[in-house]
Amino acid sequence: MKTLPLVLIAFLASLASASAAQKPNILLILADDLGYGDVNCYNDRSKVATPHLDRLAREGMRFTDAHSPATVCTPTRYSLMTGQMAFRVPNGGAVFQGAGGPSLIATGRLTLPAMLKKQGYATAAVGKWHVGLTFRDQAGEAIHSGKLEEAKRIDFSCRVEGGPVDHGFDKFFGTACCPTTDWIYAFIDGDRVPVPPAAPLDKSKLPQHAYANDCRPGFIAPDFPMEEVDLVFLKKSREFLEQHVRETPGEPFFLYHAAQAVHLPSFAAPQFKGKSGAGPHGDFIHQLDWVVGELIGTLEKLGVADNTLVIFTSDNGPEVASVVHMRADHGHDGARPWRGIKRDSWEGGHRVPFLVRWPARVKPGTTSAHLTSLTDVMATLAAISDAKLPANAAEDSFNLLPVLLGEADAPSRPYLLTQAFAGGRTLSIRRGPWKYLDHPGSGGNRYESNPGLRPFILPESAPDSPGHLYNLDTDPGETRNLYAERPELVKEMKALLEQTKTSGRSAPRF
Repeated sequence: MKTLPLVLIAFLASLASASAAQKPNILLILADDLGYGDVNCYNDRSKVATPHLDRLAREGMRFTDAHSPATVCTPTRYSLMTGQMAFRVPNGGAVFQGAGGPSLIATGRLTLPAMLKKQGYATAAVGKWHVGLTFRDQAGEAIHSGKLEEAKRIDFSCRVEGGPVDHGFDKFFGTACCPTTDWIYAFIDGDRVPVPPAAPLDKSKLPQHAYANDCRPGFIAPDFPMEEVDLVFLKKSREFLEQHVRETPGEPFFLYHAAQAVHLPSFAAPQFKGKSGAGPHGDFIHQLDWVVGELIGTLEKLGVADNTLVIFTSDNGPEVASVVHMRADHGHDGARPWRGIKRDSWEGGHRVPFLVRWPARVKPGTTSAHLTSLTDVMATLAAISDAKLPANAAEDSFNLLPVLLGEADAPSRPYLLTQAFAGGRTLSIRRGPWKYLDHPGSGGNRYESNPGLRPFILPESAPDSPGHLYNLDTDPGETRNLYAERPELVKEMKALLEQTKTSGRSAPRF
């Protein structure tokens, strides 16, 4: 089929705008390990310019109290796709590697794309999946181990099971786990690996720097460009957008773009190297920002930007190595102004950027301090698309639409659940300014045994307490543990946490 000019595609889109006006297109961009302090509009001391993300903030709503459901990627991505906290399901604290699986999403579980598909949306996922898959060996046996030796057994002629196309997406192009980290360096197209890994990864040909250590030995496909994975993802997202507007301009779309950036290793494409002035990781942040700008620019060229809701966020806080080296080498703090980093229950582990742009519906340049979780995306998009959520779905999802529309009486989230590195054993609950951590220590990183983190150890006001209690209004840095001083509040918060665990939900039934 001959490709139509973008001008003609935009004209066709404008003809369909009236019929699609009640159901906006949706672009959900999920960054990987991007911290609150990595984005200029959240951190005026950031050493990396992020003009395209700053533009989203100027043209939409910037949330300042938004949180990932977990402090690591797999459980957060499960919760984003289902509106349910991952600790509620078997293996819900896992972080998959290689052929890790099976999918955390149970058969029959309503997902975000499946919900939107029922509302007439074309659905596509591009990028990192990381919610679990099932590969098989030549005997047809399922492989669910994340070990390198098990990944070697995969029969790539078999269908990949439990991926995005089995959970509501019409199309998928991406990777099983972290694209440039985990053993299997190959793309999945739909439910197949069209070009399987053919040779061991030669790391000697890759950048060697402090932000490259997460690139593990594995096997690589001949079409897998380790330093340009995000550019491939951008190309595939653009192709989906252009094809959709060209062929079905009257139908709304939902595109989930899950970036590789800025998960380590920090492999920016050649054209971005040295551009940020803040080293390899700064270049990677700069590239991510550029990709966001290119996606927004594509919407504008296609004439669909005004009727597209754009959500940008991150799956958790910044990684240990990136924080340690960026602080030392460039004076850049990806967790600023919060204590903690990826894996920790402290705010830096899960307070994330959350930007929403929806022309004509969301007032430009607004800021919201409403308590928010990525689980809330599902109930919010249900309200926007007129979907009816059943009682056994989106158990931890609250509707943000009144907040987005600036309604004066917009309801506040009554409390927030988060899970740290050990899943259900490291839960925390926030209500108003009060935050209760139902575990000792950080919940994730072992600061005492990590030389890079030892300089950031803070004196503990209650070192022998089995948990933590903080007042974020008076102590946003989480430096004073009030566990022993406020036993009645500890009891109350712990009881609320146990109640929501027992009931199986934190949100009201729909």
